[in-house]
Amino acid sequence: MTNLSAKFSSGRVFWITGLSAAGKTTIGRALAAHLRASGSSVIFLDGDKLREVVSNNLGYSKEDRRAAAMRNGMLCRMLAEQGHDVVCATISLFHDVQRWNRENIPRYFEIFVRVSWDELRRRDTKGVYSVAGERRTSNVVGLDIPAETPQAPDLVLDNDNPLEPADAVRLILDRVSGLARRSSANNRNGVHFGTKAETLERLAPSLRSAAILPQVRFSVEEWRVDRQSVLKRIVATPWGSEAVIVRSSAKGEDSSFDSQAGKFVSVAGVEGPEAISLAVERVLASYADNDCPHDQIFVQPMLNKVSMAGVAVTREPRDGGPYFVINYDDYSGRADLVTSGTGEKLKTFFCLKSHHQGFPENLRPILALLQELEALLGCDAIDVEFAVGENGALYLLQVRPLVLEQPLIPAEAVAAATEQIAQKVASLSGPHPYLHGNRSAFGVMPDWNPAEIIGLKPRPLALSLYRELITDSIWAYQRHNYGYKNLRSFPLLTNFHGLPYIDVRVSFNSFIPRDMRPDLAERLVNYYVERLLAQPTLHDKVEFEIIFSCYTLDLPERLSILLKNGFSPDDVRNVTDSLRNLTNKIINNQNGLWRNDQKRVDRLVERLAAIRDSSLDKISRVYWLLEDCKRYGTLPFAGLARAGFIATQFLESLVATGVIDRSEHAAFMSDLNSVGSQIGRDFGRLNKDEFLARYGHLRPGTYDILSPRYDEAPDLYFDWAARQQHPSNAPGFALSVSQMRLIERSLKTHGIEHDILSLFDFIKGGIEGREYAKFVFTRSLSDALSLIKQIGAEHGLSTDECSFLNIADVRALYTESGCIEARLRESITEGKRRYALTRQIVLPPLIASSDDAFAFHLPTTQPNFITKQCVTAPITVLGDSTERLRGAILFIPSADPGFDWIFSRGITGFVTQFGGVNSHMAIRASELAMPAVIGAGEALFELWKKAGKICLDCGNQQVQFVS
Repeated sequence: MTNLSAKFSSGRVFWITGLSAAGKTTIGRALAAHLRASGSSVIFLDGDKLREVVSNNLGYSKEDRRAAAMRNGMLCRMLAEQGHDVVCATISLFHDVQRWNRENIPRYFEIFVRVSWDELRRRDTKGVYSVAGERRTSNVVGLDIPAETPQAPDLVLDNDNPLEPADAVRLILDRVSGLARRSSANNRNGVHFGTKAETLERLAPSLRSAAILPQVRFSVEEWRVDRQSVLKRIVATPWGSEAVIVRSSAKGEDSSFDSQAGKFVSVAGVEGPEAISLAVERVLASYADNDCPHDQIFVQPMLNKVSMAGVAVTREPRDGGPYFVINYDDYSGRADLVTSGTGEKLKTFFCLKSHHQGFPENLRPILALLQELEALLGCDAIDVEFAVGENGALYLLQVRPLVLEQPLIPAEAVAAATEQIAQKVASLSGPHPYLHGNRSAFGVMPDWNPAEIIGLKPRPLALSLYRELITDSIWAYQRHNYGYKNLRSFPLLTNFHGLPYIDVRVSFNSFIPRDMRPDLAERLVNYYVERLLAQPTLHDKVEFEIIFSCYTLDLPERLSILLKNGFSPDDVRNVTDSLRNLTNKIINNQNGLWRNDQKRVDRLVERLAAIRDSSLDKISRVYWLLEDCKRYGTLPFAGLARAGFIATQFLESLVATGVIDRSEHAAFMSDLNSVGSQIGRDFGRLNKDEFLARYGHLRPGTYDILSPRYDEAPDLYFDWAARQQHPSNAPGFALSVSQMRLIERSLKTHGIEHDILSLFDFIKGGIEGREYAKFVFTRSLSDALSLIKQIGAEHGLSTDECSFLNIADVRALYTESGCIEARLRESITEGKRRYALTRQIVLPPLIASSDDAFAFHLPTTQPNFITKQCVTAPITVLGDSTERLRGAILFIPSADPGFDWIFSRGITGFVTQFGGVNSHMAIRASELAMPAVIGAGEALFELWKKAGKICLDCGNQQVQFVS
């Protein structure tokens, strides 16, 4: 029988491997039962039973375990050759056994069930780890016998939170089905991954869409034994006397389980035997930690004068969605700018694999290369480095398996969901009788920017809480109360399969003063939308750069842009008058709504104590904490946030009109008595218990149940030994007599019906009031999250599982009878199902049309540089050891107030991925005179955090790589 006929007449072998207590047997039994029910002839082999039958003469030493694993593999092959499907659940964590299986079993599928050590020890279903810990046994895989986890598994199942057996079976069969289709159709020539150099060599004869440069490959052992022979081989090539690149090709460098991309050195631009010899030694030195005589090095001719170069992957690398992602440089002429991580003009293109008609013309050759490589290698998750020469020739520089951490959803499900998102975008973008504007767009940062507050892909509990407390109705009620258009029936946030987006047209309508003429409002909203689409980098600055939502001293100058865009002088006067009337009513020091909102927030403090001290059951307390949070917390907070924004705008207009300078602006901000500045003072003044009693409810993710409160993990956040009081050396803010007179004249000239004292009282109260209201309402929210966590624990649910709840289901328990645990588990199951799909979907930060759901370039951003300070320091990221924070520039995802703890750790500056110039952390940076970048955006944030050290120069608005 030929190998080809054997391949298609034998049964399949499902080799399910992992450590003890990982869940292999449960998954294996479910898979076998499913296959049997589908009509297959199936044999299920359990590792423990196999040892009793075929390896009962072997012990548990490493060598005996390897021998037993080899017997298991040979038995699987024998049974498969008889036409049976074999499901084998076994530890058998030996690379040579896995290799033997792959080479000798035609239809072999390797599934690795991965579980963290903490969880394995917690389960310890057979008592293996507890007994080993008491030193009553040895020879335990993963403890004294190293676990050689698979280097190239076909599927990794993360099972810390045990997968439902049916879900695990579906993931296995979906993966196996895709591999089998590609293998039978495209991979009959047997192009398999090897080392970096081996893979390129194997592909060279078959690849049609790109060229592969010639190479000379040698092992570490060959070099050490006879380097002169190696050098002669290189020099003897047609290109050996020219500039070459010496590249790493270690055995463990590229596997589908563990990528070590960038770990080892490659040396470019080397000429002559002596220079090549030195370059090889540099590469060898980078192998020092895993020195292996069989590791390889290879030499290729240098590719100079490129027109484009980059990295492309065939799955979204973070969550594994079915997308082509191309990160490329088409301006520098270098082949290494993308991989070196130092280019700021890099472009990133995303395209759903099933809709590749969205590819731009200049990237179509890359698409052809990716599709051919997937077919040749029989793998739909690859990482490719490429370059395009000046003559337009495409070169493949490297291809490796892409390491994916998440279980994959079928590509068809992601495609179907994306189609539905595109349909919803089209539906919501059409004309609406109650909205001004011909079209809409959807963004993650405008208005109540969800990317900053809950993230791009929040868990269901966080998303549903944010909608309940803010974006479903609260936002519109308070905006209408403050004098804007009534949009009380319009949700602000649109949920695209779990990805939160602001409906920009709804948002822009909400900033139209209610007394504005309808025809003018229509044209104004259309102008706002079109300007945003023309300048998408402003999507986190719409209120500062695009729309006009209040009167300021520089408004007449800013409104002049309308005259250049089809508006008449009469239109501009109408806008001016409407905004002046609205602003005068809001600022009013006697009966302005912001004063009443401050009192409502104080009422929440009283009601919180009443709920906390009551005898109500936990579900009732959750219900009333959230009800009070809306009525006395987020509702007045929405008003105070509007007042705070107008206050900030008015202060900025004093700078823009030359009344005060930037240093005086900074002095005013430093003088504010905000919650953030109080935290800093109280950390040095109060003892630990007093501090946590006041601030313990704060958490870095306000809506995230997985984010510990300060009082739940105080030592994680704070260095109590380093506490000290920091008296402010900053000069206080004071206006000169001439400045006061100038402001008084300006107020009269502009028709602002308030004196200078009431104006500055409003500015100070507005900014401080917004931060105070947020501090107060987050206590109610945080307490509700803690109660939900307790309710979950009482019904056998982990905190992680509770994060998949929908708050509507929790609230429903207050008014409905029934089994609490059943309702919660039903909500969690649905939340997990939806969130698994959410994680695989990728959308642009600004959606302008339904086509953007399928293909888009990631837009560039204009980061917000705060203060004029400059600092050079090493960078650290959230999650690194807290010891690394002191003296470093910290990279954090958002500008949430729960991150105030970072200022107690001695950082010298910080960068956030999301956030606006008016966000909490922007205000804190101003108060502390600390250099910061707020809202760097996805591309720059990922680029900058690759550096070892940066110069953060806010005065010149630039970030420079130092190392």
